[in-house]
Amino acid sequence: MVCKVAIIGAGPAGLTAVKACLEEGLVPTCFESGDDLGGLWRFKEVSEPNRASIYRSLTINISKEMMSYSDFPIPANYPNYMHHSKILDYFRMYAEHFKLTQHIHFQTLVKSVKQMADFSRTGNWEVVVEKRDGEEQKHIFDAVICCSGHYSYPNMPLKDFPGIETFEGKYFHSWDYKGPEDMYGKRVVVIGIGNSGGDIAVETSRVAKQVYMSTRGGAWVIRQVSDNGLPVDMKYNTRFVHILFQLFPINFFNWFGEGKLNAMYDHTMYAIKPTHRLFSKIPVINDDLPLKILSGSVIIKPNVKEINGSTVVFTDGSTVEKVDTIVFATGYNYDFPYLPNNTMYMSGHRLGLYKHVFPPNLEHPTLAIVGFIHALGAIMPQAEMQARWVARVFKGLNKLPSTQTMIKAIEKDTKDIEKNYIVSNQAPLQVDFVSYMDDIAGEIGVRPSLLRLLLTDYSLFKRVLWGPVTAYQYRLMGPGKWDGARRAVFTQFDRMYQALKTRQVKEPEPSVAGRLLIFSLIISAGTASIYYIHVRYPDTIPNLLTKIRMQTSSLM
Repeated sequence: MVCKVAIIGAGPAGLTAVKACLEEGLVPTCFESGDDLGGLWRFKEVSEPNRASIYRSLTINISKEMMSYSDFPIPANYPNYMHHSKILDYFRMYAEHFKLTQHIHFQTLVKSVKQMADFSRTGNWEVVVEKRDGEEQKHIFDAVICCSGHYSYPNMPLKDFPGIETFEGKYFHSWDYKGPEDMYGKRVVVIGIGNSGGDIAVETSRVAKQVYMSTRGGAWVIRQVSDNGLPVDMKYNTRFVHILFQLFPINFFNWFGEGKLNAMYDHTMYAIKPTHRLFSKIPVINDDLPLKILSGSVIIKPNVKEINGSTVVFTDGSTVEKVDTIVFATGYNYDFPYLPNNTMYMSGHRLGLYKHVFPPNLEHPTLAIVGFIHALGAIMPQAEMQARWVARVFKGLNKLPSTQTMIKAIEKDTKDIEKNYIVSNQAPLQVDFVSYMDDIAGEIGVRPSLLRLLLTDYSLFKRVLWGPVTAYQYRLMGPGKWDGARRAVFTQFDRMYQALKTRQVKEPEPSVAGRLLIFSLIISAGTASIYYIHVRYPDTIPNLLTKIRMQTSSLM
């Protein structure tokens, strides 16, 4: 039976992996190359090689309730979208509350992880680490969990930008960006329209002479502040919406969502309309970018064709002269340099892992990768769910299927990902947040049963079905059940509101006319949706009841 577990990295995934091991009676030893916990969220003024890096102003685009671990809600007085310093404070509180720090060895770099000579019999691993003073140590572990993330190796595709060697200004990757101090009065070109590129373009535009944002394929841009001022993920990342996605064609939701976004700002008019549909790629979450485009502070340009000295030439033939700075917001490569090649199974663009966690080609399931996932949702609850499953597999409480079955599942996942999402070598990891959480929860036995809640606890049922899919839902029942989970679900909106109650304001009573208007709008929207589906997808309505029956049975 597995007892001693090595955990590589003390970021959000590593911390919850330590806790999951402790919950199952395992003995974790966490190796962290830095001098503090927090991983990506530990800000450094100077970026350190082979480590994740963030900029000084970074604020997370996931609301606090959606990023909370399942049995440790973020304090009610913390803002809903937190600055990186607040996130680090939360991780420290989490580590202190569950006594995790004593299991972490700081300033200890993992050099290699190798299978022992008797691996076929024991499944054991040799872990070689280097201490701060350069001393190397060897340790033997029953199992290993890799939690080193995938934002440590900047992707700098310089070969795709002819003439970059002639550039007379300064160029660097967004990994090196800390703030706009060096951009005052300068002409800046930001290459890439992901979340980092959007943030950097907005921030530098406040001090730069002009910012140009170059994009190859465009992006859908959504707001963090949704209807009525609610965090957008708390409003739409619900189990009810997820069920609708299973019942109706994805093109219907692409049409509906794109229409809603274009109603806020026409993506064609703003020159950011992408070549892909809304739900085939993680959107850019940025409230300020459209305003910066509207005010001319940020000018959208197509892909860069070439660079001649201080002149940047774009694929439409336009040029920008006297460019001082180019920022490459071009994503990251991923690597696990300490792992042997024989542990890696490649499937298409991605590292092939069973349910994005376990390598399928090992004789013993004693190696896992946690936190190596990408979804329209926070990494913290996903990594926690993975870690809970891993600890139970290591302990022998859960069994993995055969190698052949796992490889078959991996290949199917790869086909599904390539069919449903825009993937590349830098972004091969995307999954649906709720589907993935429910899938892993089903392995553990902690997925909430809507039918059971409907019959036994209707008040909780309503909040689980209609409310945001927060991690607390996965502590309501089964292994690891937390007595405070029900209350956490009931009070999640209270904690969201609490951070905003900085001034007393009398709430108006809704009028009868207002209620009638809302009711009529709901009826009209429902009728229009059904009509659209009937006209565009005539086969959908006749099959809908069958799908509903199938979906209901899967939730039992």
